Amino acid sequence: MTPDNLRPPLLQTIGLGKTYALPRRQLWQAPPQVIALQDVDLTVYGGRNVGIVGESGSGKSTLARLAMALDKPTTGQVLWNGQALSAMSGAALRAARRDCQMVFQDPYGSLDPRMTVQRIVAEPLQALSHTSRAEQREQAAEALTQVGLHHNDLDKYPHEFSGGQRQRIAIARALITRPQLIVADEPVSALDVSIQAQILNLLLDLQQRFGMTYLLISHDLAVVNHLCDEVLVMQQGRVVEQGSPRQLFSHARHPYTQTLLNAVPQIAPGRARALRNLRAKASSNLV
Repeated sequence: MTPDNLRPPLLQTIGLGKTYALPRRQLWQAPPQVIALQDVDLTVYGGRNVGIVGESGSGKSTLARLAMALDKPTTGQVLWNGQALSAMSGAALRAARRDCQMVFQDPYGSLDPRMTVQRIVAEPLQALSHTSRAEQREQAAEALTQVGLHHNDLDKYPHEFSGGQRQRIAIARALITRPQLIVADEPVSALDVSIQAQILNLLLDLQQRFGMTYLLISHDLAVVNHLCDEVLVMQQGRVVEQGSPRQLFSHARHPYTQTLLNAVPQIAPGRARALRNLRAKASSNLV
């Protein structure tokens, strides 16, 4: 049942699992397999941000790819607004992709250096809707303005921008379809700390303005603590603990969660307060 104070679930995973086959070691032997996800249950309600944390190789990004239908699960299923992605027609899946966009970790690697900012930002419109070039340019200019850039930047190329500005471009690309959910895979980990603060402020501001929901993949527990309403801790493809940030970071029960907290000193209250102060100072500045 959905709690009274929550919207219906946007995204659900039920018993989700993913196994990858590795290259054969011998021609006459079956290829070895690696289990990336095991029996993962996840529910993301509208307006309630969820953070996924864990060490490298814990299955976080695999979960994000399955949730975005960029890969197919081995077991279980992914539900979008109550419908199984695997049972959707091509048209229904395109509509779901319009409502669920993604922001990647590397703001330079995720942008085609041969494309202008206009083509990059308008790319989802070209793939998911039938709009004229004039309409695409107008909407791209609007999206750039909403992320703190200028419409004059439309004809520039990614190499002409700083790292923080490139991530703003990536966010504009995700924003242009007005999605219900944005899956953000380590969206600030490649940026300087001061730039991280500005990007996090931007994400919070956009959520307030447009009512989006975030599924945040991050190893920075201070970022998750600040941005998310619920946190899932993953280890070796399994969810080992979940709850509110206050519950997990103050009273972690699972030994793995305790290890993560002990290994990341920036989760300390002083660092968290410093990050909040930095965000406040940076909120009115552009990258």
